[in-house]
Amino acid sequence: MVAEKIQITPDVYLRLEREATVKSEYVAGEIIPKAGASTNHNRIKDNLVGELYIHLRGKGCRSFSSDQRVNVPTDSLYAYPDIVVVCGPNQYHDELHDTLTNPMLIVEVLSPGTAGYDRGDKFALYRHSPTFSEYLLVDSEKIRVEVFRKHAEGYWFLASEADAIGQTIELATIGLTIPTATIYAETEGILLPQPPSA
Repeated sequence: MVAEKIQITPDVYLRLEREATVKSEYVAGEIIPKAGASTNHNRIKDNLVGELYIHLRGKGCRSFSSDQRVNVPTDSLYAYPDIVVVCGPNQYHDELHDTLTNPMLIVEVLSPGTAGYDRGDKFALYRHSPTFSEYLLVDSEKIRVEVFRKHAEGYWFLASEADAIGQTIELATIGLTIPTATIYAETEGILLPQPPSA
């Protein structure tokens, strides 16, 4: 006998999540526990948080790290992106002010177990947010960075990518160019190209 999946409402999820000691995401009626992250995953995230903080300071935009819950208008996704950037006033799901609804830039650091989901179904759900306009994906096992951007006509396209040290990626929504060397600084075990010998 196969156990039936129990579908819950967003309200039940939020009540449970606000009382929980570990984080979970909500996807179309199901609760998905958040897994721990690797050292490289955390290093990459912190490298980006540092760059974003310095760049955004005093410009009316702010970044939030992976403890910040985000909801999209369909109520089918409540997630904890690795980083989310909001410009203008924060907008919230309800009066408790713990769930943002107006992400502009979302960053996900890809791990082997989450890469397919972050690129596919999760990205599709994020796109229901009318304020969401740029998506940065960073591989945590090899040098591979991609920026997807929403065109003025509403479609999404690959706007910037890099796969080697010495390259840069552009986050046009906030006017920031970041070198891959900065993104991957102090990571371990990622094969980096060696400079040619003299």
